[in-house]
Amino acid sequence: MKKTITLAVTAMISATMVHAQDAYADLDRTGWPSSFTVGTASQGGTFFVYGSGWANLVGDQLGISGGGEVTGGPMQNMALVHTGDAAFGMTTMGPARESLEGTNPIAPGLQMTNACAMFPMYQTPFSMAALTSSGIESVATIPAGARIGFGPAGSTSDTYFPAMLETLGVEFERRNGGWDDLGGQLQDGLLDAVAFAVGIPTPAISQIEVQAEVNFIDFTDEEQAQIINTYPVADYAIPASTYSTLDRDMKSVAMWNFAIANCELPESFVYAATDIVMSDNARMKNIHGSARETLPENWTKNTVMKWHPGAARWFTENAGADIPADMIYSGQ
Repeated sequence: MKKTITLAVTAMISATMVHAQDAYADLDRTGWPSSFTVGTASQGGTFFVYGSGWANLVGDQLGISGGGEVTGGPMQNMALVHTGDAAFGMTTMGPARESLEGTNPIAPGLQMTNACAMFPMYQTPFSMAALTSSGIESVATIPAGARIGFGPAGSTSDTYFPAMLETLGVEFERRNGGWDDLGGQLQDGLLDAVAFAVGIPTPAISQIEVQAEVNFIDFTDEEQAQIINTYPVADYAIPASTYSTLDRDMKSVAMWNFAIANCELPESFVYAATDIVMSDNARMKNIHGSARETLPENWTKNTVMKWHPGAARWFTENAGADIPADMIYSGQ
């Protein structure tokens, strides 16, 4: 009986995948790649989980090989997608602007204009955590010389959080690494705090909660206002339900994330990939809870990058988007 049920479930899954592939079978696939990668970030962060998830989803639906690639995060993803070393990637509005202006530290002076907007992902809140045993309960109680982990070099956290803390008068030692590694260092007493700008809930932080008591460090009204007035962020509240030991809504700031595509990819390919991600939000939320903001109406959050023509067509047809012609890539 058990074997019969297993075979039946397997057949249903196979039939569903075949049906999904059939829905895109009649598309003009001229110029489509036989496989693709999505530039994400380090393992243990939301970018990696979210990006690997939608890469696999799009690959399965279109019947081609797709997967997430571990990278240094938004800055490196802009470079990889611009050069075509990755078909797709994920970035944040701040790093995207810097890359277009030619101030990406990976390639100073190079304007990365061949990376196009594809779809809105979610907001990235900026927040901090320390072990309760550290005695750090607020920004004001961070001791001078504190060892703070900011994530991978070139990530959104590493690009903006150190500057934010300096603006607030914090003196610290800057440490970089993947989130899993930094979480382990925090637990081992090698770091005093981690400062993270990643989608929530953050897997590495959730794991620490299971093994140790954690203090979540939010901003005061004055600190939040000072940061908003200085950096390209907006006010944000992290819900108390995000982490098991967070007992209040946490005052933060946030920056929008967008999926990006190499601007030269075929329009039909990017249209299909965008349709797969944006047409079923429940399916995306099964990949990661932060996808609750991966909604068609949030196309307006891109004010920086030109749109890939395939993505622009999808949002025009399905979200009533009124994208100016000069904000759609034309090869010029």
